[in-house]
Amino acid sequence: MLALLYFGRDVLIPITLAFILSFLLAPFVRALRHLGLGPTTSVCASVLVVTVSLVAIGAVLVQQVGMMGASLPKYQDTIAAKIEILNELTRGTIGSLGGPAGDLIDHFTQENGAAPQPVQLADGTARMPVLVEIHEPALKPFQLLAKVAASVWPPLETAGIVFVVLIFVLLEHESLRDRFIRLAGGGDLRATTLAVNDAGERLSRFFISQFLVNIATGLAIWLGLALLGVGQAPLWGAMTAVLRFIPYVGVWMAAVCATVLAAAVDPGWSLALMTLGLFLAVEIIVAQTIEPKLYGHTTGLSPLSVVVSAIFWSWIWGPVGLVLSTPLTLCLVVAGRYIRALKVLEIMFGELPALTMPQNFYQRALSGDAHEIVTSAKRYMQHKSLAEYCDGVLLPALHLANFDLKDAAITADEEEKVTSSIIAVIEALSGNPKWWKKRKRSTVLTGGGIGRELRESRISDTGKYQGSFDVPAGSVVLSVPLGSQSAELATEILVRILREQKIDARSRTMDELAEPPPPGASPELVSIVCLVSVDPLNDCDKMSAALEKMRARLPHCKQFALLLPSPFENPDLKTCVFPLADHVSRSYDDILHACQLTMK
Repeated sequence: MLALLYFGRDVLIPITLAFILSFLLAPFVRALRHLGLGPTTSVCASVLVVTVSLVAIGAVLVQQVGMMGASLPKYQDTIAAKIEILNELTRGTIGSLGGPAGDLIDHFTQENGAAPQPVQLADGTARMPVLVEIHEPALKPFQLLAKVAASVWPPLETAGIVFVVLIFVLLEHESLRDRFIRLAGGGDLRATTLAVNDAGERLSRFFISQFLVNIATGLAIWLGLALLGVGQAPLWGAMTAVLRFIPYVGVWMAAVCATVLAAAVDPGWSLALMTLGLFLAVEIIVAQTIEPKLYGHTTGLSPLSVVVSAIFWSWIWGPVGLVLSTPLTLCLVVAGRYIRALKVLEIMFGELPALTMPQNFYQRALSGDAHEIVTSAKRYMQHKSLAEYCDGVLLPALHLANFDLKDAAITADEEEKVTSSIIAVIEALSGNPKWWKKRKRSTVLTGGGIGRELRESRISDTGKYQGSFDVPAGSVVLSVPLGSQSAELATEILVRILREQKIDARSRTMDELAEPPPPGASPELVSIVCLVSVDPLNDCDKMSAALEKMRARLPHCKQFALLLPSPFENPDLKTCVFPLADHVSRSYDDILHACQLTMK
């Protein structure tokens, strides 16, 4: 495959350019067809517009390069003076460079106009040397024409292949889509068609957005450099627009070239600094403001994959491969999203995480890396609540750990790491400043005692009764687990979620409720009783009995039922009907909102 890409680059590069250009031109072709033009006319008109535009831009750039080449000798003294300054600042490092860079520095720093020294002959006389220049004979008209044609033919040949292939790709757009649908999986025609259409629209939208952003950035650089007085501003604007297709470093390659020219033109350093500042300001505005609004902060590729793809494609296809590296890799990632055989490409190069957040939580817990879990959780909770985090990440991760426990697929050491990590994370997210302290080694995961340990830790801070009884009537939410120790953990998490929202939540087990009430406690303090079950299908009778008992004991309270089954088993809870419950919730977020509405 690598040999095919390398040795076939003369054919593959123009074909690849044609396909990428087709994504840019497809919306324009569709717009022309909506205006009433035929397919062939629409395609030819679009390609003609692109051809004329590129020829005009190329002519301007060639003129700018010629002007820059003609003006460089004027700045030789300025360049030499600044190289001398830099050489002094670097203690001779610049002057000691070898290779082409050293030769170039020597060329600029050698004494200008030095008179030739006389040569001592064998007879003792001295004579001035005669300078001899060797010139090739003047070329005849046909030889000159052949030389010019030989220099311009390769790019013209490549451009011709690109536009011929582009025309046929646009004309055969529907046929190519059908072939890709057949390749991706023609068994489910509807799903595959939707997937291919979505992939094509996403790529086209991204390429158009990136193209327009790069053109706008190039225009801004052009105008800014023209106002600053830097020569050949159109050339640097065009270079910026092209090199911005190379992620991370492309725009700075153009910035360095423009800054070096500014330093050569201006005897001082102000113009060079203003040039570099212009690139910095424009890039910050574009990268941080415009691009996120158009197509998000990133291309959908992981940063490492962008760098690796740039290195790979530049090695295979040279500078053209460097420019095309991001579009090519993005196409491969999109193909991997919809073609099962190429799924590995999306996993390897895509920005989407390879593991879900619950899987990532459990994997970090197995490694005992609680700090990383807490850091990830806090990033998540910048836009979400603690209740949403527990619903979407913490509970699924606990169920993953429970599955491994049931299958005896977890060692005692891993069990201890998971236990410690879960306790540390819950303590940290609920605002306990002592979460980082090392706890005594114990394996409470097997016994399901995490909830009890967390409850005891909280009681040690809030007192035996988890708070004072000198509070207003109806200000306490009582949470009660239904039997199992897993329910005790779920109940403790609920209490901490409610307390995080400034709700006076306290937990009691069914056995504790059977004991005499604590001194000073009054039933009127409680406004809501939450009964928590993590196995609703098997706890239906137990939940109904508990609701009936709580209704008889605390008739003035609202009775809430919180059902938290495993998200991986999708149990049918239609049979779990509780007429005595005032509200039935299936998530922490829902019961939190229900409690907040009731407590108002």
